Amino acid sequence: MERLQKVIAQSGITSRRKAEEMITEGRVKVNGDTVRELGTKVSPKDRIEVDGVQVQREQPVYFLMYKPSGVITAVSDDKGRKTVADYFKDIVEERVFPVGRLDYDTTGVLIMTNDGEFANVLMHPKYKVEKTYIAKVKGIPLREQLKKLERGVILEDGKTAPAKSKLLSMDKKKQTAIIELTISEGKNRQVRRMFEHIGHPVQKLKREKYAFLDVKGLNPGEFRELTPHEVKLLRNAAVTQPSKKGR
Repeated sequence: MERLQKVIAQSGITSRRKAEEMITEGRVKVNGDTVRELGTKVSPKDRIEVDGVQVQREQPVYFLMYKPSGVITAVSDDKGRKTVADYFKDIVEERVFPVGRLDYDTTGVLIMTNDGEFANVLMHPKYKVEKTYIAKVKGIPLREQLKKLERGVILEDGKTAPAKSKLLSMDKKKQTAIIELTISEGKNRQVRRMFEHIGHPVQKLKREKYAFLDVKGLNPGEFRELTPHEVKLLRNAAVTQPSKKGR
């Protein structure tokens, strides 16, 4: 037996908080009866409907994917472009979706799951889950410019949280540099916009790590299932590192 809002969230329909709102608003039925009480428990045999649509209950699955360039981080695309979900259609029975986003041309670590609650925990702004990127940028940033990124820069949607940066290499002849940047947020195109802010636009970008996960052993477009231990560590990484705002 599990709480109704948890089952709805795990189905990937919405977050647990939104599921609770749906329940109190009378939008959820169990075996044909409207349920408004939070904490109601259901069994695998119970029929659950949200806004008249039956919830498809699946066993939660978790994957680590090496996202290639030229692929949309979505489950579908109205322009007919290839999506990360396309890689799973003929291999995985469950309907999986990406946790967060990577730009069309950005490569690297991407988590795919059908567990909506898990995804929302990892993406919740209240928590710090570190993501490390390797960026090839135009020009060679000065140390003071990188320190600006570390302190946080003001973008159109607010100031970025403190980050970590490291100059890995530079090519004075081509006037490019390779920078490692670790952030704990997920603003849209954040890394690219941060480098644009200091005058060194990104030419190539890869997410090297998501928390402790990397894509070693995988080629672009390949994926593997996360182990139960890795899933547990990811949950712990999210819930045990609250940001200052959340304290």
